[in-house]
Amino acid sequence: MMFSNYLKIAWRNLLRNKVYSLVNIAGLALGITAFLLILEYVSFEKSVNQFHRNLPQMYRLLNLGVKGETWPEIEPGWAPRIRQTFPEVKDYCRVAEGIGKGFVTGAELKNESFRENAIGYAEGNFFDFFTFPVVRGDGKALENPKVVFLSEKTATKYFGEQNPVGKTLTVTNQFGALTYSVEGVYENPSNSDIQFDIILSLATLSNAANLNGNDWAALDNDDSQYINTFFLLNKAADPKALEKKLTTFRDGLQKDKDGIQFRLQAFANIHLADNLSDTYMTSGNVKYVYMLLIVATLILLIAWFNYINLSTANALKRANEVGVRKVIGATPGNLITQFLGESALVNVLGLGTALVLVSLVQPFFNQLIGKELSLGSLGNSSMWLVGLALLLVGALSSGIYSAYSFSKFNPVKILKGKLTASAGGVLLRKSLVVSQFSISIVLILATIVIYSQLKFMQTQNLGIDTSHLLVVRGPELGKDSSYKTRQNAFWNELEQQSFVKDYSLSGTVPGNWFNFKTSGFSQPGSKPGDELESYAFAIIGDTYLKTYGIQLKTGRNFTAAECRVEWNQNSKVLLNEKAVEQLGFKSAEDAIRTKVQWDERFLDVIGVVKDYHHSGLQRAIEPMIFYPQVNMGYITIRLTPGEIQNKMAKLEKIYKGYFAGNPFEYFFVDENFNKQYVTEKQYSEIFTTASVWAIFIACLGLFGLATFTVETRTKEIGIRKVLGASVASIVGLLSLDFLKLVFVAIIIACPVAWYFMTGWLKDFEYQIRITWWIFAAGGALAIIVAVLTIGFQSIKAALVNPVKSLKSD
Repeated sequence: MMFSNYLKIAWRNLLRNKVYSLVNIAGLALGITAFLLILEYVSFEKSVNQFHRNLPQMYRLLNLGVKGETWPEIEPGWAPRIRQTFPEVKDYCRVAEGIGKGFVTGAELKNESFRENAIGYAEGNFFDFFTFPVVRGDGKALENPKVVFLSEKTATKYFGEQNPVGKTLTVTNQFGALTYSVEGVYENPSNSDIQFDIILSLATLSNAANLNGNDWAALDNDDSQYINTFFLLNKAADPKALEKKLTTFRDGLQKDKDGIQFRLQAFANIHLADNLSDTYMTSGNVKYVYMLLIVATLILLIAWFNYINLSTANALKRANEVGVRKVIGATPGNLITQFLGESALVNVLGLGTALVLVSLVQPFFNQLIGKELSLGSLGNSSMWLVGLALLLVGALSSGIYSAYSFSKFNPVKILKGKLTASAGGVLLRKSLVVSQFSISIVLILATIVIYSQLKFMQTQNLGIDTSHLLVVRGPELGKDSSYKTRQNAFWNELEQQSFVKDYSLSGTVPGNWFNFKTSGFSQPGSKPGDELESYAFAIIGDTYLKTYGIQLKTGRNFTAAECRVEWNQNSKVLLNEKAVEQLGFKSAEDAIRTKVQWDERFLDVIGVVKDYHHSGLQRAIEPMIFYPQVNMGYITIRLTPGEIQNKMAKLEKIYKGYFAGNPFEYFFVDENFNKQYVTEKQYSEIFTTASVWAIFIACLGLFGLATFTVETRTKEIGIRKVLGASVASIVGLLSLDFLKLVFVAIIIACPVAWYFMTGWLKDFEYQIRITWWIFAAGGALAIIVAVLTIGFQSIKAALVNPVKSLKSD
């Protein structure tokens, strides 16, 4: 009975104070909505790779280079040797990414060919080692050569609802065209870093006949780093002690010391590092995840600050009610219970509204982050417990404080009319307004910095001309005896097209990874250890530099004849300026007068290329070596401006005329290059949305407080108007107190934002400077928003007829 009475009173008070109730519920709903959406993303990121049943004992083998960099590609011969030598290693599983991509064809695919990039080779124990459910077939079949497993999505794409087990597919890649038997279908969860559409049996590569001359891929090879190696350790094993043993073991078997050390990385940490000081390579960014979690919590704090602010302000309006209740016998406990009930009702209504908003906003949020999430995603990790704890603690804290502020009023002062505005917690309200706007301004400034850094990277001079550059993927099917003849005819026809200004052939293009990275280079003046330095390798044709507008600093380019020389017979290379510097040459001119040694080979440096950005501006320009070859991996075509669709149709017709069965796949260099900034773009949009969300919630509170201020100063405003005060002076009077708080918030927010964003920019090799205009713009925006919010109520109050406001007196 008592509870139902409290509930009725709480509901009546909500209806009686509609403006405050609406502002409170809306503020809480918006804060909880933003918190839940961001928590979905954080929960997903924290859940990646966590579903494997052997997770605590799973480790990835890494190489640690002489400069402290790590990479996961290991020579394939190490895994069985380590397993035989160290009892701490219970099992191993090797997985090769990137080397299997190519075309999939088959008699049962209706003569269609599919270019597939997400093809991997995996050890026969893959489905026992990792926890990817096999929904059709037997996972142990992967132990046999020429066996393929398909993901559910790929199986449906190829065979519809039919059972694909027992059917055959032909995979054409650098290892030639091999026919595989489909032996199973597996489920591939979205929260996994291992994302293959097709898994080929690694046992296939154990037969030299299946390597198509690619001896570097032999499974007993100790020279080529191309495979990911995972270990399952015994429970008693000490990973730190073991990695020291592994490095000693490696050094003992190495003929030429390369300074590389082995490291063991917990599989649980290969997506997100265990902490901010962890320097091992990961596929996710723990710093961004923590930043988003902090942003979500801050937005929620703004919403609760609103509630406390408006509740303490509203306390003065309900002072008489509290006084009467105390006089007739209500205890502080009774009052706290009543007002805590009101707080609970507001929070429940805010949560309910938030759940509705989440369902409405979810599709837009998913599009923003590029993932399919829902409230169910919160259950993927223990982050839902963190979220629930924050919601409960915040709701209880704000409710208890508000209830306590009501209950402590002195009934004698209340009923004698001696309760002043200070009893409503003026200092607290001012502090909370400053806190709200400080948080909002920090988010605004962070958004401006992130957006400015993104625009800087997108518009920076790359040292190449990316305009009107089309890249067509080279053919891989139909490489028969007529292939070279068709190649030459294709090139000739390209040259005859009036809209083709230039074209080139290469094994890599700017915006994509290099062909490979290697070491072993030195020159007569090199110091011991210089041969351990790494160089990026780019295989290019004779027109590559011209097509991309890349300048030579000195020397000359490759000739067409030099590009046709067999790989091992070539004796010419180009270097970029960074490579000249790393090799220790005094100048570019000095480099072209000297031979460089690559292991046992001596190469003439015929030219030095001016440095250009082959990769995004997150990374420094790397030392590059350009090697001449006719490589049809990528065909780059510089088009004349205009009529793109007609030109594309013409090029497709020409391409398919010479390379039938190969899909015509293409991209534009500028668009492809900017894909490297997708993470920065996403976070720019997330922070923009978060800052707008935060300042809107803060303004809701400011609107409520402005309404309260106007209501408590109605008679003062009337008297001032009677005495001749103008509308402008009254608006200024009412606005000034709030604007002072916003100015204080700006002063607090600027150094905080500068500190955190300076730290964020350190992740970029090329970065903007945080200049004064960023703080001026963020502060000005906050002031404008605050003025608009306060101004509405101030003008409304100033325009009221003073007779109405004074007639009660």
